[in-house]
Formats: sequence, C-alpha cells, structure tokens
Amino acid sequence: RENPHLYEIGRGQQGVLICEPYKSELYPLWKFKTPEIAQYSALQIINKFFSYLEQGDFVGADMAKKYLHMGFTRSRRYFNHSSGKKWVYDKGWKVLPFDRTETRFFEAGDIFKSYWKIAREDTRYLKLKKKFKKSKKNA
Repeated sequence: RENPHLYEIGRGQQGVLICEPYKSELYPLWKFKTPEIAQYSALQIINKFFSYLEQGDFVGADMAKKYLHMGFTRSRRYFNHSSGKKWVYDKGWKVLPFDRTETRFFEAGDIFKSYWKIAREDTRYLKLKKKFKKSKKNA
C-alpha cells in the first residue's frame, strides 16, 4: 500500500501469495470446498474488490481480481483431478488423466468465474489499471 509503484501486474495469478498486506486480507476469505462456501467466499472477495476501488487502490483491486481468478482455476483443478495433482513423474513428467468426479468443484469454479468476469470488466477497475500502467511508464 505504501509503495504501489513496486507492484508488477504480472500474468494470471502471479503475486497473490506474496503481496502484503493484501495476501493477509484476501487469502483467509478464499475458499472453494463446496458451492455454498465458494459463493460466500467469492462474495466477500468481490466486496473487498469494490472497497479497494472506492479507495482508489488499484493494487488491492487487482489482487482481489486475482483471488477470484485463482478460485476459478483451483476449483477446476480439483474437478479435473480430485487429488489436486495434475502431474506425475514417471521417467518424465506426465499429465494425469481427468477423473472429473467432484462436480461440486465444477460448480464452485463457475461461481468464482462469474465474479472474476465482473471484476475484470469493471470500468472503474479498467480506468485505474490504465492510470497505473501510465504512471509506471512515466516513472
């Protein structure tokens, strides 16, 4: 918060587990074990997203958006591979076959996906992002 100029937007979910104080604020909210838990979690995170936007805090809003994205991708990982492990090493790395037995994770992923879409298309977020990139370029 005190040094937003040090933040790099990155790709996908880069930085979500290291960027403080946002990690400490968002990580405890991030859960996807059931669709009901995912709904509550995504709602809490999108509320933080809007709170960060109201404060003009692009870094916080971007981090909240990344947690929503991560909720989608991790839920889908557990839907596709119920163990959570996508790869196995057997004389080289191989992708494990899909088992797709845990439909609750598919539903949880859809919930996070819908909130992630709201966040990434929000006009205030996009304006702050453009302003942030411009300030980084001029620094």
